[in-house]
Amino acid sequence: MSIAGGIAKAAENVVSMEANTMQIFSRNPRGSGYKTYSRKEMDAFQEIRSSHRFGPLLAHAPYTMNLASEKEEVYTFACMVIREDIARMDDLGIEMLVFHPGSHTGIGVKKGIENIIAGLDQAITGQEQITVLLETMSGKGTEIGASFEELKAIRDGVKHPERIGICLDTCHVFAAGYDIVHDLDGVLAEFDRVLGLKLLRAIHFNDSMMPFASRKDRHATIGDGMIGCKALMEVIQHPALKELPFYLETPLDDAGHKQEIERIRKEIGES
Repeated sequence: MSIAGGIAKAAENVVSMEANTMQIFSRNPRGSGYKTYSRKEMDAFQEIRSSHRFGPLLAHAPYTMNLASEKEEVYTFACMVIREDIARMDDLGIEMLVFHPGSHTGIGVKKGIENIIAGLDQAITGQEQITVLLETMSGKGTEIGASFEELKAIRDGVKHPERIGICLDTCHVFAAGYDIVHDLDGVLAEFDRVLGLKLLRAIHFNDSMMPFASRKDRHATIGDGMIGCKALMEVIQHPALKELPFYLETPLDDAGHKQEIERIRKEIGES
C-alpha cells in the first residue's frame, strides 16, 4: 500500500476496505525518497490502528535495494536504505520490515549471501523491537531466496538472528517449485525442517499468473491464477498458518481489494 497520501490516510483506507492490518512501503518502492510524518499525523495513525485493533503491521523495503550486489554504488545504497528503514519503521512502531534478499548478478550465490549478511549486520543493532523478514522468492534470474536453504544461510550468518524472520509469498514459493497446491503439508514440513515454522511471521497472499516451477514472479488476484482458490483457501485455513497475518499483494486498487477480502471471507465462512 502506498503512503503517498500519508500514513493516517493509509490506515483509514484499511478501515474502509474492512481489513484488519496493512503493508506499507518504507519509502518510494522504485526510488529512494521517503516522507517524514508530523506528530499530529503519527498520533492519528496510532489512534486508528489502536481503535480498530489492527494486527501486526508490515513495511516493505523498496525494490531498488539489492543487498547482494557487488557494485559499490548499488551496495552502498542498499546498506543505507536497510539501515535507515529499520530505524525509521522501528520508531513508527511497525512490527515487521520485509525485503527481497537480492540478486547476485553473476558473482554467485555464496558471495551474494555474504554481502546480504554484511548488509544486515551493519543495519541491525540487536536493540530494535522490529523483526526483519526475508521474503521467499521465485528464483528469477540470479535472485537469492528461492530455496529455504538460502534463507537459512542468511539468517545463520548474521550477528543478530533473533531479529530475523521469514515472510512466505504464496506466488513466489509456487513459482520456485514448492508445490503448495498438491502438497501443502509437505512444503510446510520442509520449511519446518530447514528453518523452523516458528520463524514464519507473515504471509504474502497472492495467486500466480505463471505455472508451477516457472521461476517467474507475476502475481494474480486470488482464484484467478495457476494456484487457484481452493489451494489458497487451504493455505489461509491451515492450522500452522491461520494465526499469522496475511497481506494481499494482488494487482487491484483499494475498491478491488475490498471486494477480494469480502470474497475470501465468504470462502472461509467468516462474516
